[in-house]
Amino acid sequence: MDKGCPVPCESRTHTVAAPHQNSRAEPNAMAARAEEGAEASAASGRTVVCVTGAGGYIASWLVKLLLSRGYAVHATVRDLSDEKTAHLKRLPGASDPQGLRLFRADLLDGGAMAAAIARCQGVFHVATPVPSGNLTDPEREMLDPAVTGTKNVLEAASAAKVRRVVVVSSMVTVEINPKNWPKDKIKDESCWSDKEFCRNNEDWYSVAKITSEEVALEYGRWIGLDVVTINPALVLGPLLQPTCNTSCQFLIYFLKGGPDRIRDKLWHIVDFRDVADALLLL
Repeated sequence: MDKGCPVPCESRTHTVAAPHQNSRAEPNAMAARAEEGAEASAASGRTVVCVTGAGGYIASWLVKLLLSRGYAVHATVRDLSDEKTAHLKRLPGASDPQGLRLFRADLLDGGAMAAAIARCQGVFHVATPVPSGNLTDPEREMLDPAVTGTKNVLEAASAAKVRRVVVVSSMVTVEINPKNWPKDKIKDESCWSDKEFCRNNEDWYSVAKITSEEVALEYGRWIGLDVVTINPALVLGPLLQPTCNTSCQFLIYFLKGGPDRIRDKLWHIVDFRDVADALLLL
């Protein structure tokens, strides 16, 4: 990724040939029901995939694209009754019982994640904690949920013997490298942001994304799971959900003139729909 030429996405892969192992999730009633639904979808010839954090801006477009391509989608949300996720039920193909199934699943609840991922052939891990204000305890509020949630998803994916897990990371895990990367060298998957630099500057979102991506790749190697990460830049575009997200607040800042800190700077921007297309290609 050349600093002088905006590139919307980078990706890292960590594919291993080791057999699936570490199947820690025990079957329960939720998982059994999920398996029955997934079996019905599989019987219809559909590929079953799970999308975590399905109510989010990237994930919503991904769910829409997957349904349009004939996939059966297990979509995780934190609250099934929340109006913020009602738009998922209105997507084309969502009313088909073998198309979209919504699961109430918190990333920190390993059992709930296992139920959602059961019998899936692929997983798109899109969910991520986003700070809503000043953090009083960054480790507990940002780092722990990001890392534990990623581990729970990978353990459930390993137990379900999925073919691949695609983790949506961020460009912040690549580009924040003020000293350790030559300025004239194109950044690629071997480039990592300086985590200590981010920590010292209290950039906890970046610290959490760097740490969770490291965990995803290393944990994938350990349990013998095919893990791929994708690193989009600032993601903007039309929203499917009814509320404004963190990224689109930047657009509002731009339209209003923006604070001084975002003026006269190079911004790498990619459209939601292009990210969804890229995810499906992986």
